[in-house]
Amino acid sequence: MSSTTTSLGGRLPLAERSALTGAQLELFDRFIAEAVPWAQRAGFVMRSADGALIGPFNPLLESPEISASFWDYQVAEERHTTLSGRERQVVILAVGAVWRAPYELYSHSAAARTAGLSPEQVDTLAGGGMPDQLSAREQCAWRFARQLTAERHIEQSLYDEAAELLGTHGITDMLHLIDAYQTVCGVLNAFDIPAPEGT
Repeated sequence: MSSTTTSLGGRLPLAERSALTGAQLELFDRFIAEAVPWAQRAGFVMRSADGALIGPFNPLLESPEISASFWDYQVAEERHTTLSGRERQVVILAVGAVWRAPYELYSHSAAARTAGLSPEQVDTLAGGGMPDQLSAREQCAWRFARQLTAERHIEQSLYDEAAELLGTHGITDMLHLIDAYQTVCGVLNAFDIPAPEGT
């Protein structure tokens, strides 16, 4: 295993498929079938040069039964949310900027550009700011995600604005998304997982 491969795993070695069995192997193959094509469409890398999973996907193999359910949760969130693709990426980058999780910011900067945000908007979001020319819903979603993640509460005026613009269904959908990406960022930061070099 090269030092580059080791460093992509942060504090963990990258799992080789040939060493996996049972639930770990099943989850690895599911990530290859479901997550890798999504990453390719979004424009970021989630495998090393020798085919190992990187980012949060490698440590999730350590607890495959729970991680499989967490992946189900993420799939359900994306499939059933009332938030637009742009709104989702605004929220995800707001969370990632608070956590300062390099791989999350790398991967979802790419996903945000694919969703239609400009490179300048993406850079501002990844740096923790709210860019110009967001819609009213996007601005509200950014403030909501930022305040909840950074300050652990939502002021009444912001809640009222979100209820008006997104509805309580939209707020709940946004909370599922925030929760999922705080878990992802926690995994990334606990295992000190970097973005790929040169990104």
